[in-house]
Amino acid sequence: PDKHIMRFKILQIFPFTSEKKRMGIIVQNVTSGEIIFYMKGADVVMKSIVEYNDWLEEECGNLAREGLRTLVIAKKILTEQQYASFEQNYTHAQLSVTDRSVQTNAVIESLEDNMELLCTTGVEDKLQFEVRPTLELLKNAGIKVWMLTGDKLETATSIAISSKLIGRNQPLFSFKTVTSRVEVHSELNQLRKNIENALIITGSSLELCVQHYETEFMELACRSPVVVCCRCSPTHKAQLVLLLKSYMKRPVCAIGDGGND
Repeated sequence: PDKHIMRFKILQIFPFTSEKKRMGIIVQNVTSGEIIFYMKGADVVMKSIVEYNDWLEEECGNLAREGLRTLVIAKKILTEQQYASFEQNYTHAQLSVTDRSVQTNAVIESLEDNMELLCTTGVEDKLQFEVRPTLELLKNAGIKVWMLTGDKLETATSIAISSKLIGRNQPLFSFKTVTSRVEVHSELNQLRKNIENALIITGSSLELCVQHYETEFMELACRSPVVVCCRCSPTHKAQLVLLLKSYMKRPVCAIGDGGND
């Protein structure tokens, strides 16, 4: 309001990676000398980094159900002593000959606790021109379309429906999050009973299915009318494409819309 310009000096930048699902920056206010660590990332990782609150998970879920991509933003004030200690450890880790990446990540993570939650954002990911008729033409030609995305389950489902990949009245089967071989076997049995439904599965559950019951899972997934894999890392996407090529023995076309893909 008073048109006062604040100037900051960038001290450190921590780029986004698909594995960490977050990025950060440390800046210093030129006037006051205050040092601030800002971070933004996916709610699934940020909820354990920020101070306890009772609204973040619910609000992110509400935004995701509207088809919006969510990000959580937080900050932490650092004293000069804290930053000096961090800088020393970070520089030492960067100069390490062995396990450099592991050591630098460990030093950064030492700052990632009890951060002040600032806000959450919801950004609309608009569909490209003529996505709906294109998908319809592909399906009419007998080409099966799978959607592999890093989005939350709710966001992925909303986008799949809005793009007409999944019909509005088409029944869905959400593969539960599994952590063991027994749970995978149980969910595969449920999938077999709901084989006419569109399948929605997370990357972590997909990984366990392939690990324990690769043939059974691929057989059922390929029989499903539509498959949506959410919370997928670029590695998950690549592995699934290679698996499809190996299992189907047919041409597979993978189309990515981002740098990671």
